[in-house]
Amino acid sequence: MKRLILILLIFSIFYSCSKEHAKLKVAAILCNKVEHPTGIESKHPVLSWVVESQLNGASQSAYQILVADSREQLDNNAGNLWDSGKQQSNQSINVSYAGEQLKSAKKYYWKVKVWDNHGNESNWSEIASWQMGLLSDSDWENAQWIGFEEMDSSKRVVEGVTGYGSLSKNKVEERAVVPLFRKGFDLTNEIESATLFISGLGQYEASINGDKVGNDFLTPGWSHYDETVLYNTYDVSSQLNQGGNAIGVIVGNGFLYNNRERYRKLVIAYGFPKMICKLLINYTNGETQTIVSDKSWLTKPSAITFSSIYGGEDYDARLAENGWNLAGFDAVDWKPVQVVKAPSGKLTADNNHPIRIMETFDPIAVSQINDSVWIYDFGQNASGIVSLKIKGEKGQQVQLWSGEVLKEDGFIDQRGSGSPYFYAYTLKGGDAESWQPRFTYYGFRYVQVTGASPENDENEAGNLPEIIELKSLHTRNSMPQTGQFECSNELMNQTFDLINWAIKSNSQSVSTDCPTREKLGWIEQTYLMGESVHFNFNIYHLYKSLIRNMKDAQTEAGLVPNIVPEYVNFDYYDTDFSDSPSWGVASVVVPWKIYKWYADPSVMKDAWPMMEDYMSYLESKSSDYTLSHGLGDWYDIGSNPPGFAQLTPVSLVATATYFYAARQMAQMAEVLNKNEEAKKYHSLAEKIKEAFNQRFYKAKKKLYSTGSQTAMAMPLSLGMVPAGDEQQVLQNLIDSIHSNNNEITAGDIGFHYLVDALTKYGASELLFEMNNRDDVPGYGYQLEKGATSLTESWMSLPSKSMNHLMLGHLMEWFYKGLGGIQQNDQSVGYKHVVIYPEIVEDIDFVKALYESPYGTIQSDWKKKADQFILNVEIPFNTTAKIYLPFNGEVKVNNGSDVAGNEPTYKYLGEEGDRMIYETGSGVYKFTVQHGK
Repeated sequence: MKRLILILLIFSIFYSCSKEHAKLKVAAILCNKVEHPTGIESKHPVLSWVVESQLNGASQSAYQILVADSREQLDNNAGNLWDSGKQQSNQSINVSYAGEQLKSAKKYYWKVKVWDNHGNESNWSEIASWQMGLLSDSDWENAQWIGFEEMDSSKRVVEGVTGYGSLSKNKVEERAVVPLFRKGFDLTNEIESATLFISGLGQYEASINGDKVGNDFLTPGWSHYDETVLYNTYDVSSQLNQGGNAIGVIVGNGFLYNNRERYRKLVIAYGFPKMICKLLINYTNGETQTIVSDKSWLTKPSAITFSSIYGGEDYDARLAENGWNLAGFDAVDWKPVQVVKAPSGKLTADNNHPIRIMETFDPIAVSQINDSVWIYDFGQNASGIVSLKIKGEKGQQVQLWSGEVLKEDGFIDQRGSGSPYFYAYTLKGGDAESWQPRFTYYGFRYVQVTGASPENDENEAGNLPEIIELKSLHTRNSMPQTGQFECSNELMNQTFDLINWAIKSNSQSVSTDCPTREKLGWIEQTYLMGESVHFNFNIYHLYKSLIRNMKDAQTEAGLVPNIVPEYVNFDYYDTDFSDSPSWGVASVVVPWKIYKWYADPSVMKDAWPMMEDYMSYLESKSSDYTLSHGLGDWYDIGSNPPGFAQLTPVSLVATATYFYAARQMAQMAEVLNKNEEAKKYHSLAEKIKEAFNQRFYKAKKKLYSTGSQTAMAMPLSLGMVPAGDEQQVLQNLIDSIHSNNNEITAGDIGFHYLVDALTKYGASELLFEMNNRDDVPGYGYQLEKGATSLTESWMSLPSKSMNHLMLGHLMEWFYKGLGGIQQNDQSVGYKHVVIYPEIVEDIDFVKALYESPYGTIQSDWKKKADQFILNVEIPFNTTAKIYLPFNGEVKVNNGSDVAGNEPTYKYLGEEGDRMIYETGSGVYKFTVQHGK
């Protein structure tokens, strides 16, 4: 009996402790904002964690971090490299590692536990790891760049030149060999771990013992190869065998080499394909072995006979050699590699999320055009490649033409996407063959098949090969999704999808404008669309790589060009295509945005020299604190076809942008404790503002310049309107929109500021009215014309891109406006959340969710005739202010039945027609009873 009582007592204690632990859980842990990252080159990685609690108002009071060089150490709760001890701190993101010195190529393990303000202690988190990169050039040991052949230096064309016209005549005409490389080797001992460090330019695909290394596509990321060359890091422990092994690598052109053949936005020649790698093997007995790329490797042309990032890819299956990347393969007709000249760029770890196949589409319809041409419709315009399974006779060839739209006769129309772009596959013959391109991609919904017929089709044209299966593979940056949105208005939901597909399709290793004819990193969209994109995806690493590319592209004069990497300079056409302030200002705005979104000030610190140089450049171009150059409000709607700004003076847009840059510099200087610089840039901003208003503001009429949507919205959004005049300027903007039938006329630059100004000044009803229609150019108009992704022009012109990132600024309003998810001016990383939902008459409910650095922020509201209900979720370790629309009786439900969950909210009073509550973390339900 005593034993039973003792067991029950122990169980009771255990249950009580487990229950307390259950109230507090470390749900996710990140190193440099990634789970289990590889290729870390920072000597002090930053560690972050997301905590979940069943208690409202919970925040962190302390944490303890353990870091070890083996999992076994952590299993025993021993941090032999760093034990932070119990730190009394509420910091749960960006905690810098402060242990023993980290070593190249080593793998480290860590875990964390936390305490909350209620006295609860969590269990230890799951164990996570990070893998170091190669921290110095010497860590590459004897690894050499190898190639099939060396390009004659006289043929080098960098930066690239436009693909058409006399400038590129007689340049980059030959095809580069897309080579295979192989190396056989023996491992004599038991393997503990193995890591492959590798780069192949333009892009590569590696395999070990016949199995692909990783599941990435088009690696490494794009860069200016004279400044930066990216490499990737892979754990390949499971792919190696004790005994015979082989590494195989195939290397394609990418942006390293693009010839004049087929469609080309540009021709460029840094050199022919080349690679470098280091395979580090650790044995269980403590010994190590290294395999590096050197003259002992063998090479041969692959079965890829043509490859172009712009023109497509050809594959001759008759040339393929089975087993070429396996141990014991007889490489009798292969030749020794050439040790080639190394690129001048510094080898740097590619820490961006890799491009991967993210979705697969089956055809929704297949139609026959004539005896030998079929059209496959995949239902969605998306960036990607095809996957082909086919059966036929040796030597037969099928061509696959990708396209966004169709002509009236049913054939593929590549007018707006770059022509000719196609894949050509030559069959080996015999059994069914499967193939997909390796080193190119395109934006498409349709595929035109020439020279093959669908399986089981009555083949009237003769003995054509049969397509057993054809799929669309959507490829994009694999950054994690962070947002969700839905509302009662179906057109708004369709608009969300329209914009989101443009975001996804243009999220590659850089943020591109379109996945078809350009594939270039036009940088204005990175900050103008930044709020929209960051709500949907974690873009921290995508944007950090953007900053690196901007630094690499900056000229000695300080200019940050419109495109980065600047593979081509369009000065030959118009200088503004290289130097436009509303583009280059991304170099100033993006570091600030990253700080606000992800609470990382180091990005601003690292970018400061670049930003100061760019500000000096703008100053050199200014006259009396105004600028007059640039593209202005690109693609606004006027009487001419879309392109150069029509409705707003270029000088107004450029000068307002100059003010924006100066103000951001002042704010960043304050954060970085650069007091003198803060004064300097505050003063500059005021002088620009004064000059702007003197030149463009008609004080009596309360009108800016031409009175266009852009001219009125930019000063309202940026805070340039003289104090006290804001409401009259706003009313004039609203009146002008009404008088123009509520139609959108603002372009690439201006629409961002229009959305922001109307949201900021409480005119969301008008914004909704402008966009809840399909009878004039806009989102609904594009959908009515059959678009499935955001188009380049408001009017969805088929001669333009049909999958374009710019003009998607309404996405920001879905989250910040309708959902009301914001943070206060002093907050970074969403530490202090604001929920300020905009209520629109014809929308009955909204559901918006954002995964912030601290965890889930959710705003879910619905309205009835006499009731408004708002459900919110605020992450652990944060606070919030809730701005409830309508006046009336309010009932607040804590949203949890956990014992001890006392009310953690308070009423702060009223502001206009809003009632304001302050809350801690947790789940809350606010019900407002109001009159009809």
